[in-house]
Amino acid sequence: MRTECKAKSYRFQALGKRQVVADFKGGRLTSDAGALLLRSVEERFGVIEQLSRCFEDKRDPRWVEHTVRDLVAQRVMGLALGYEDLNDHDELREDPLLAVAVGKRDPLGAERLAEGDQGKALAGKSTLNRLELSAAESDQYKKTPVDGEKVGRLLVDLFIQTREESPQQLILDIDTTCDVVHGKQEGRFFQGFYDEYCYQPRYVFCGPWLLSCTLKTAEVEAAAGAIEDVQSIVRRLREAWPEVRIWVRADSSFARDEIMNWCEQEPGVDYVVGFARNSKLTGMISEELEEARRLRDQSGHSERLYRDLRYRTRESWSRERRVVAKAEYTREGSNPRFLVTSLAKEDFPAEWLYEQIYCARGDMENRIKEQQMGLFSDRTSTRRIKSNQLRLWFSSFAYWLVLLLREVGLKGTRMARAQCWTIRTKLLKIGAQIRVSVRRVWVSMASACPYQDVFALAWRNLNSGGT
Repeated sequence: MRTECKAKSYRFQALGKRQVVADFKGGRLTSDAGALLLRSVEERFGVIEQLSRCFEDKRDPRWVEHTVRDLVAQRVMGLALGYEDLNDHDELREDPLLAVAVGKRDPLGAERLAEGDQGKALAGKSTLNRLELSAAESDQYKKTPVDGEKVGRLLVDLFIQTREESPQQLILDIDTTCDVVHGKQEGRFFQGFYDEYCYQPRYVFCGPWLLSCTLKTAEVEAAAGAIEDVQSIVRRLREAWPEVRIWVRADSSFARDEIMNWCEQEPGVDYVVGFARNSKLTGMISEELEEARRLRDQSGHSERLYRDLRYRTRESWSRERRVVAKAEYTREGSNPRFLVTSLAKEDFPAEWLYEQIYCARGDMENRIKEQQMGLFSDRTSTRRIKSNQLRLWFSSFAYWLVLLLREVGLKGTRMARAQCWTIRTKLLKIGAQIRVSVRRVWVSMASACPYQDVFALAWRNLNSGGT
C-alpha cells in the first residue's frame, strides 16, 4: 500500500478538549508583507530603477516577459527579505506579494505566455542566473551586461541624492574584510592572515552610507587600488559640494605614501590613518609607557597617555609626518598604538583625535557585518569573479533599501537604530492574506503583529514627502 505523501490535514496534540488540525488551504498567503515598505522606499528614491539603468538589454523583446528592471528588483528585494540563494526564487516566483513589491502589473501570473508559467508572476532561478552570468560572459544566452563604472558612480550619486543640505564635512571610512570561498571560484587565493581561501572585498562608507564596494582577490595588499576609489569618490562629492571638507579614515593597512601624498596635495582633504607599531616608535614613547605602567599599578585598571611625534619611515614615506602615539598599559601589559595624520596638532589635540575620531571608525565593522551576515554579500559562489562582483553589488543595493527604510521610514521610532536583520524579523516578516481583484490588491496583515505602530509610522514617514 502506497503512503499518501500529501495529507489533506494534519492533527497535532490536543489543546484541552479541542483538537488541533492544520492544512494548506489558507489561500494566497505571504510571510513577507513588510516588503510593501521596501516598495515605498523604491517608489520614493528609485534605488532599483537607477540600478537597472546600468544594464543593457540585448534580448529579443518579442520573448521578454521580465524586464531587466523586474529581474534586478526581484533579486535585490529577495536579498533584503532574507532569500540569499537563486534557488529560493523557484518558490518565490509564486508569491503575489513579492510580485507586488517588484511592481508586476499581473501579480498572479495569469497572463504568462507559457502554460507552465501561469500562476507564477516572477522569474525563476535560471532566468536570474543568466542575469548574473551576463556580467562575466556574453553569448546567445547571456544578453544583459552591466556597466560596472555606472554602478560604482551610482552608489555615490544615491548618497548625494539623499542629502537635502550641503554638508560641511564628511569622513570616508575604508576597510577590507574576508569573504571565504569554498569552491574553485576565479581569483580565489589562500590568505595567510585569515587562514582561508577567500576574496578580500574593499568597502568605503560615510557613516552608515555605502559609497563603494570592490571585490578584490586576496593575493594583493588591502591598499592596492584604494587610491583610485578615494579619488573617484572625492571627485564626485566635490562636483556636488565644492566646499565640503573630507577626511579619509582607515586602519594601518592603508598607511601608504601614495594615499597620504594625494590627500596632502588635495585642498580640503585630510587623513587619519592607523600606523603599525615598530621598535623605533615604541622607543620614542618609552617614558610615557613607563608612566602609564606606574599609574596602572596604582589604580588597578588600564591607563593611557598621549604624545605627538614627528616621524618618517626609512624608505616607504617620502616625508616626515605627524604621528599620534597612545602609550597604554592594560592588565595584560604594554599596548602602544599609533596613527598618522595630516591634521595640525594646534587644532586637533592628540587625545581627542585618537579617541573621538580614529576609534569611531570601529562602527564601520557593524556596517560590514550587516552586509555579510544580514544581506549575504559573501554569497560569492559563482565561477567567475565578475559575476561575484555583481552579487556583491546586488547585496549593496539591498543594503541601501534597508538603510533608507531605517534612516527615513523608521526615523523617530523605537527601531530607528535597529540593524537590518532586526528590521527584517520584526517589520518585514509579517504574515498576510492576499486578495487580488480587478481594482485592488488587498493585503490583510496579521492582527497580532506586535509592531503595527512602527509599521504605521514607517508608512507615514515614507509617504509624507519629507525626511
